[in-house]
Amino acid sequence: MHQIEEKWEEIKEYIMTEYSLNPVSYKTWILPLKFQEIKDNTVYILIPTENSQTLKYLDTKYKKVFQVAIAEMFNESFDVQFVLDNNREENDEFTDLTENINYKNANLNPKYKFETFVIGSNNKIAHSAALAVAESPGEIYNPLYIYGGAGLGKTHLMHSIGHFTLESKPDTKVIYVTSEDFTNDVIESIRSGNQSTISKMRDKYRTADVLMVDDIQFIIGKDATQEEFFNTFNTLHLAGKQIILSSDKPPKELETLDERFKSRFGMGLIVDIQAPDYETRMAILRQLAENNSKKIDDEIIKYIAENVKSNIRELEGAFNQIINISRIVNTDHITLETAENALKNIVNHNQNELITPDVILNAVCEEYGVSTEDIRSTRRNQEIVTPRHVFMYLCRQIIDMTYEDIAKFLMKKDHTTVIHGYRKVKEDIMKDPEYAARINLIKNKINPQN
Repeated sequence: MHQIEEKWEEIKEYIMTEYSLNPVSYKTWILPLKFQEIKDNTVYILIPTENSQTLKYLDTKYKKVFQVAIAEMFNESFDVQFVLDNNREENDEFTDLTENINYKNANLNPKYKFETFVIGSNNKIAHSAALAVAESPGEIYNPLYIYGGAGLGKTHLMHSIGHFTLESKPDTKVIYVTSEDFTNDVIESIRSGNQSTISKMRDKYRTADVLMVDDIQFIIGKDATQEEFFNTFNTLHLAGKQIILSSDKPPKELETLDERFKSRFGMGLIVDIQAPDYETRMAILRQLAENNSKKIDDEIIKYIAENVKSNIRELEGAFNQIINISRIVNTDHITLETAENALKNIVNHNQNELITPDVILNAVCEEYGVSTEDIRSTRRNQEIVTPRHVFMYLCRQIIDMTYEDIAKFLMKKDHTTVIHGYRKVKEDIMKDPEYAARINLIKNKINPQN
């Protein structure tokens, strides 16, 4: 027996001491490792899991550590190779430890990953920013501030960041929390009157590598919570740790929020998610249909996409409503009539009748300070062209007008100019978050429910 095998446990303890590993990292990554054999001047170390991602992580993070430790302890140099154990039934402690420590404490929804997020023009910038943060937490866009209405995918993106981070760097401390849960933790720690409880609460959040707080707007008016979060934010940001926040509004529109928060929230990147356009709604519904055992005709999907426009949550709710009704009536083939009956309490067929091209035109003119005559004119200066294009875009988005009908309304002979205007606004929304926010503001003024 070689001394390395004989003193294997001592080697691991030596690594913990010399490299100042915290107890969690040691118990998660080092303690479960087993000596396998020495062959051709290489020490083979057994990893009790079949997870190749774990192998990759250990090889990157701890291979050199073991090489140096062995050389220092035995005055002899060896290469080190990690080997996956194919017998998981007998050696699953490593997997259990990893899942319990990382994923359970992170508080992540297993369904919310980048792979299940449908990308559209309404969320492309937010998705790209979230992926960049997940790939390099703490190095870019810190903090990342995502805002938008309820049910548009903010939470989905935040959980996706958490999953991606843990899959690529499993020992990262990731925490997802709602502002309500954060507030409750602060209240309980104060109520206890115990300094150790307060310290434990602070240690939970201030030692995170990635902290995600959902619906941050709800800390407004809660003095103790605001102060605690302010100090937590400063501690993490100074340490180069990643912070991701979500809200229903951009920081500048959170009127009663302290300026010190507004300035800090704007230190990184602010992105918004808008209501999904028709193409994105169709893509989301088709993804839902693919994962369902019942056959869903495309006309059903189109019917939902055309009538449920406010957010993804309601879109999924409408889809599930149709599926549930079809199960109640015990039918395998869902007809359009079945869908219409299932959604009769959800779909308001009179909703779009209240919004006319004139309503949209007046809203755009008010926002840009131009007249309706200007929009309908042949003038080509930028002050007129921009709101004209916005009007074209909103007519398509809000009331699904055809390009030809928009051209007729504007007294244009050729509808290709409308196509160009629509695409121009769509492209600019994807490039410029501030411009996107302005368009979204106009949409909300025209129809707050959509």
